[in-house]
Amino acid sequence: MSKKNSKKKNNTKAMLTTGGLGIGLLVLMGVFLFSGGQEKESNQTRQAKQSGGDLVIEKNIVGEQAVFYPYEIEGVDIEVMAIKASDGTIRTAFNTCQICYASGRGYYEQEGNALVCQNCRNRFTAEDVQVAAGGCNPVPIFASNKIETEETISISEAFLKESKDIFLNWKWE
Repeated sequence: MSKKNSKKKNNTKAMLTTGGLGIGLLVLMGVFLFSGGQEKESNQTRQAKQSGGDLVIEKNIVGEQAVFYPYEIEGVDIEVMAIKASDGTIRTAFNTCQICYASGRGYYEQEGNALVCQNCRNRFTAEDVQVAAGGCNPVPIFASNKIETEETISISEAFLKESKDIFLNWKWE
């Protein structure tokens, strides 16, 4: 084989190897963006401020995308969600389904404009949060269970402690 043909063959191999690596990287990036990367953007998790054990949500960061607030109480991980409804009110609920909580998979993730139970797949809008009680929807945190000011929503440690049992079987996957 001549030097010219050998050099051409090596260049072709290098291009194929480089091209294959480039395609592989693009595929991996696509998988990341389609799965975990996209979910992180739509399902915001924030650390709420704690004031003497109470969970404090700052209203100015809550919008049409649900914000999820993890909280540990007596060794049990719980989560509160907050979302702004179309009327401008901020709705709060525990991130667990009133019917499916015992399954451990009765938690919500936001898909577009809907909150979707990861167990039964029922869908709810922001307008349904904190309004509907009973049935298959998020466990509401009513006005009587929180203190609301112009800037914050506070949920007492005592109320969170009373509610922790609905999270005993909770499983994140």
